[in-house]
Amino acid sequence: MDIQTNLRNVLAELPDGVRLVAVSKFHPAEAIREAYEAGQRIFGESKEQELAEKQKTLPNDIEWHFIGHLQTNKVKYIAPYIALIQAVDSYKLLAEINKQAAKYNRVIPCLLEIHIAREESKYGFTPQACREMLEAGEWKKLDHVRIAGVMGMATNTDDEEQIAHEFHTLKDLFDEWKQAFFAEEPTFKEVSMGMSHDYEIALRNGTTLVRVGTKIFGERVY
Repeated sequence: MDIQTNLRNVLAELPDGVRLVAVSKFHPAEAIREAYEAGQRIFGESKEQELAEKQKTLPNDIEWHFIGHLQTNKVKYIAPYIALIQAVDSYKLLAEINKQAAKYNRVIPCLLEIHIAREESKYGFTPQACREMLEAGEWKKLDHVRIAGVMGMATNTDDEEQIAHEFHTLKDLFDEWKQAFFAEEPTFKEVSMGMSHDYEIALRNGTTLVRVGTKIFGERVY
């Protein structure tokens, strides 16, 4: 398994303006270091304890993205150093991130996770619930978070048309909310969609962040 070759192959497919989040969850620190030595700086983790262990031992210029479901009582563990929280699925969570970020005088960028898949098992705001949250405007009072865009996961299916439709839906929501709520905010710019099995489809539908793990690191080690 040549992590550096795999990484270069994935990067070669990404156009300008699309960044790679190397999904390193369940992979050892040595694997991350190998990708780091090939130039990768953004890594995605989904368990706060695993991330804390890795963050202590790996280089300080790594940009850690939290990509899993985040419970409000776990925010405090990652608030000192997390670069982006990709899966904010409630106003309650956004408010807790703001509270914990304030303790470190930080502003933490966050993505709003939108439920675009057919599966019930996926987390996220419904589009309507997210729109209502944005319209209510309470988030504007949160000085220690910055809403930087949206994130979504497509249905786990071989039906590429279905996946493309879901990604297209997410990009349309981003465009609508950019105009309605963030027209003056150049930092509202991210559409995080696409993983190892479907990022090529995401690239055709306007993604700015792809989350790729298996294609770089191989199958996960649990």
